[in-house]
Amino acid sequence: MTHDHDLVLRPTPAQITAALNPPGGRNGGDLVVETLAGLGATTVFGLPGQHALGMFDALRRSALRYVGLRVENNAGFAADAYGRVTGEAAPLLLSTGPGALTSLAALQEAAAASAPVLAIGSQIPVAGLGGARKGYLHELPDQSAAFRGVVKSVHTVRSQSQIPSAIAAAWKSALTAPHGPVWVEIPQDVLLAPAALPVVTAMDATPDELVPRPELTALAAHLLSHAARPAIIAGGGVVRSDASGKLRLLAEKLNAPVVTTFGGKGAFPWHHSLSLQSWLEDRHTTDFLEDADVLLVVGSGLGELSSNYHTFAPRGRVIQIEADLGKLESNHPAIGIHADARLTLQALLETAQDRPDETAPERVRELLAKVAARIDGQDLTLEQHVLSAVRRALPAGSPSFWDMTILAYWAWSAFDAQGPNLMHSAQGAGGLGYGFPAALGAAAADPTRPVLAVSGDGGALYSIAELATAKQYGLPVTWLIVDDGGYGILREYMTDAFGQATATELTRPDYVALAESFGVPATRATPETLEESLSEALSTPGPSVVVLPAVLRMFAPTHLD
Repeated sequence: MTHDHDLVLRPTPAQITAALNPPGGRNGGDLVVETLAGLGATTVFGLPGQHALGMFDALRRSALRYVGLRVENNAGFAADAYGRVTGEAAPLLLSTGPGALTSLAALQEAAAASAPVLAIGSQIPVAGLGGARKGYLHELPDQSAAFRGVVKSVHTVRSQSQIPSAIAAAWKSALTAPHGPVWVEIPQDVLLAPAALPVVTAMDATPDELVPRPELTALAAHLLSHAARPAIIAGGGVVRSDASGKLRLLAEKLNAPVVTTFGGKGAFPWHHSLSLQSWLEDRHTTDFLEDADVLLVVGSGLGELSSNYHTFAPRGRVIQIEADLGKLESNHPAIGIHADARLTLQALLETAQDRPDETAPERVRELLAKVAARIDGQDLTLEQHVLSAVRRALPAGSPSFWDMTILAYWAWSAFDAQGPNLMHSAQGAGGLGYGFPAALGAAAADPTRPVLAVSGDGGALYSIAELATAKQYGLPVTWLIVDDGGYGILREYMTDAFGQATATELTRPDYVALAESFGVPATRATPETLEESLSEALSTPGPSVVVLPAVLRMFAPTHLD
């Protein structure tokens, strides 16, 4: 008897000849780039360093496109965004020690947001491995240990023959649900040594499918079909698994209102009659969700931001669909379905019964009216005007990337993404500096549409160097910098908590003049001219900067009541 796994493809005579006569002038770095190309990669991000030069030398013999940033952390953010918008694993090439470690904050964000990043770093020569202090440049006792608590998986190489398999395994890991960043490290001498191995050709690293258990989907479908007040929380897993269409069909079948998390922006149409939008930091929404007798949570761990800072206490049955096993039932007891969101929603669609409910749209309207009344009672006209101006200026289908800044916090709740996979922020790990370099990565993925980045002046200072990257590659990114003179949200937090703020005020450059010194056109806007300035910048090819001097305020929190 012959089994499928016993079948081996026989090489053709041409393949045998090519294997016996590999081209000269190759090194270990060529095995890296050949493997990446064989896996389907087309673009790589990174920053060269002494130990990694073998990989970068190999790039010139490769068809891979290289996008080089000025800081490793920013290169990681760019790769993160490329992975989010394409669904492909984004290669990130780094050097040993300081170069590798500088990427850690970006990889933490990729891990929190389940973005597929394939980080490949160099290592000190093989002779220095094992923890002995031999004094090599960039030496660490255990470099991979610094990554093990951040990335999804770690893959080590000690010889050239291990390179293709290690990278293929890492690629598969990054793209198997839940997506995430992975780390591969290769010693300097392995990368530099001449390569006598055949050219790496097609690689098979097909990610595994995470299929739901049928008895669990049958139970979930029964509970949802017979619920009196079902509701749905849609998280980032819906967007990542391309399941927005199935979510809408299921919500309409069940007449179940849907709220999207900040990571799930765009997973459900903003103006749909069943849309609760994204007002999760609001007690009215929290009360509405707590009142559901059956709550379906799809692709969310119900973490801090998605649970109104852990004040959410569901009273009904919770069904949680989550690909990340660590998030399953981590905050609330549930019927936990460890599976991909798209596959599970399809199973529910096939099993659930139609559930008529003429009251659902009215209950949604009442909830949104309560939220609007709460916001309108706080004298926040400026903030709402600015956010509306950004929305009107941003073309339909253009993605936006938001740093950790007050306008972004407004956008989490109040911005209509106008579709899945179009609004992204650093709300996963919460670090500064994400918006602009991430937007560059998205523009590299698709340079045919303009991309918007939004930062505060504090976050902008993390990324100024990447104006050179934007100019060098002509990337169509418009960078909106809201300049309020410091770390605005921290100023607000500290003033509320302690009566005054400390260490929040910043001396800033003239951002318009600074951008122009890089050859990037820039303009200074007012709240009244913002829409026009952004529209003009977004419609002009190449990078641009719009600076808005404004002090914005957050709406009042409800989790402290």
